[in-house]
Amino acid sequence: MLEFKFLFLILILTVPPLALSKHEAVEAVLRRLDSKRFPPSVQEAAAKGVLERLLPTHLSRFEFKIISKDACGGDSCFLINNHNNASKNGPEIIISGTTAVEIASGLHWYLKYWCGAHISWDKTGGIQTASVPKPGSLPPLKDDGLLIKRPVPWSYYQNVVTSSYSFVWWDWKRWEKEIDWMALQGLNLPLAFTGQEAIWQKVFKDFNISSEDLNDFFGGPAFLAWARMGNLHGWGGPLSQNWLDQQFVLQKQIISRMLELGMTPVLPSFSGNVPAALTKIFPSAKITRLGDWNTVDGDPRWCCTYLLDPSDPLFVEIGKAFIRKQIEEYGDITDIYNCDTFNENSPPTNDTTYISTLGAAVFKAMSEGDKDAVWLMQGWLFYSDSAFWKPPQVKALLHSVPFGKMIVLDLFADVKPIWKTSSQFYDTPYIWCMLHNFGGNIEMYGILDSISSGPVDARVSKNSTMIGVGMCMEGIEHNPVVYELMSEMAFRGEKVEVLEWLKSYSHRRYGKAVHQLEAAWEILYHTIYNCTDGIADHNRDYIVMFPDWDPSTNYTSTILNHPDTIHSLPPGKRRFLAQATPNTLTKKVNMPQAHLWYPTEVVINALKLFLDAGKDVAGSLAYRYDLVDLTRQVLSKLANQVYIDAVNSFWKKDIDALHFHSNKFLQLIKDIDVLLAADDNFLLGTWLESAKKLAANPSEMKQYEWNARTQVTMWFDTNSTTQSKLHDYANKFWSGLLRDYYLPRASTYFDQLSTSLRKNKKFKLSEWRQGWILQSNKWQAGNELYPVKAKGDALVISQELYEKYIAS
Repeated sequence: MLEFKFLFLILILTVPPLALSKHEAVEAVLRRLDSKRFPPSVQEAAAKGVLERLLPTHLSRFEFKIISKDACGGDSCFLINNHNNASKNGPEIIISGTTAVEIASGLHWYLKYWCGAHISWDKTGGIQTASVPKPGSLPPLKDDGLLIKRPVPWSYYQNVVTSSYSFVWWDWKRWEKEIDWMALQGLNLPLAFTGQEAIWQKVFKDFNISSEDLNDFFGGPAFLAWARMGNLHGWGGPLSQNWLDQQFVLQKQIISRMLELGMTPVLPSFSGNVPAALTKIFPSAKITRLGDWNTVDGDPRWCCTYLLDPSDPLFVEIGKAFIRKQIEEYGDITDIYNCDTFNENSPPTNDTTYISTLGAAVFKAMSEGDKDAVWLMQGWLFYSDSAFWKPPQVKALLHSVPFGKMIVLDLFADVKPIWKTSSQFYDTPYIWCMLHNFGGNIEMYGILDSISSGPVDARVSKNSTMIGVGMCMEGIEHNPVVYELMSEMAFRGEKVEVLEWLKSYSHRRYGKAVHQLEAAWEILYHTIYNCTDGIADHNRDYIVMFPDWDPSTNYTSTILNHPDTIHSLPPGKRRFLAQATPNTLTKKVNMPQAHLWYPTEVVINALKLFLDAGKDVAGSLAYRYDLVDLTRQVLSKLANQVYIDAVNSFWKKDIDALHFHSNKFLQLIKDIDVLLAADDNFLLGTWLESAKKLAANPSEMKQYEWNARTQVTMWFDTNSTTQSKLHDYANKFWSGLLRDYYLPRASTYFDQLSTSLRKNKKFKLSEWRQGWILQSNKWQAGNELYPVKAKGDALVISQELYEKYIAS
């Protein structure tokens, strides 16, 4: 048995759970959901399936058993014990749990803390089970075994946009892996949004809306999340019947597996977003057209969607039909439905009576479809549109439904917890959530101290209404350390000593204790994973989000230290993060700024330690991923400074210096591309090929590839000289994308700067924009192939780049 200094932390947690007895309505929801679960035999078999896919050599060495909550004092829990009748080929360890998710969580806990194993997404290093002793030699527990209860009943998973940024091209094989990962992490309340367009097609047909009428309503595959929210319509579409049918079948597979494992799927509900055809079929209905959402010219082909007012009787009729159609297709599987009617769309008035009426109408549509319905909503609007949502308005919305019928996701609690400033959401049950990632960007970032203490602080606070923890990232498959710690908070009643936890994490992740890696993680903990400036990290590094500005206009080159002012999200602007940058330039024009919250020279020391450890762990896929990611992080921050140096040279009219710095910036892009190409998990080709794989014919293949290319680059519409403000929102550090997209963009920009300086003429920003947009549109419509397998030795390349850019 492996011994860890902090083992006492993971033993039975005696802190009492949230006293839900004070909230009988919530208890009633839990009882109803428990009654819907599959029989113990089904759940035990599902947990066995997780083990078989994870560690098939040990399938006979574990026994799984579903137990009642009574065995856990009325709470959800798992127990790990030595098997009393251990035989030569029989079970050695018995894991019991109140659901299959609890059993899988107990298995994961045992493999981590008794066997030193590590389980990560494939794209972030995969699993490390080499440290698990062979069958017959599994480490025993002490006689009393281990009992761990959930301090709060729910562990929530997904953002409403994760379906587009990460899941969009997944098949069942990939989804099966994700659901296994979810079970092992203890996630028991996941969104289940796949395939809902097929349900809507059936529902709208009953309201005399044809499939053709929906062609300009549904977005394309990579943009469905925003079509669902009413931000846009038609962009990237239309959806083929093949797509609708394929995704519908996939949804049934997803839901079936979730239910087998004892999870409670959260299904979508009606938010008022309707096709244009409904205005003609029901001309007297109260339907308004929303304002522009980040288009360039307000193009009606995808701008300004139609919203049916919740006060109109038709709203309840359509909402009820949608809920009932889901129950008809999937069965009576849940009572929890997501609806974000006001997300990025403020009500027309701040009158509290009106807001309360609207909220009640939204809930009525759910409850008439399912009498036991519970409304789960993202609380992002209370932060992003705080100018509108003052305490009276927040209270009016939250109190518009009966207590226990509304659950709020405190979506951004890792940075801006709303529960603290809203009197526990005015006594409304809520889930403490970590947002962490925007746009599926690849950036090393996190706030480990917030994760390790925030949920505990919220739960034990006076009059707490917290009933769960959650992960609400916009995109997944990055920063595995953040997600492993956050997942554990579902089972921890006390704060985690992060430094000790990281030491264990390092051992498990790389399969052995390596002192250089322990030291490196201590540095990363205090720097990259300690962002305390209050700025949410949407990656704006200049390589992937190149500044679209004219540096010759009202520009000065004063160097600043760390800013005193924290820049926060402008009210109502969902997708823009105004960020401050240490050691950057003062500007009188709106130059996008990169986010830097730590001293780069200290993180360089961590990279050196990673390189020094290479000979000990070179065969570890997790080590290779972390090394590539850390090297990329260091070089991308260096590129930010090189860009600033180039702009300074332009401002000083020093053409030789401009050439030197711009060439260095371009070379950095090339070299980082080569580095990323050496790891399977940083390849553009994987994303594009997974999109094309779902196509049924050449036309679909072209459409899906365009969707995949467009989402990670231009994102939304353009005209000949102007990009949508969402361009580069979903930027990625992927090999192929750097070489063929970001490099030409930067190269043409610097060429224009050089020409401007050489000819002593004004920099022609509009000319550069026009040329770049044309070039970008051509790339988006392209079909050139990109590798799906790594090339080169990541350790060697990283060492060479360190010597080239850092050590020299």
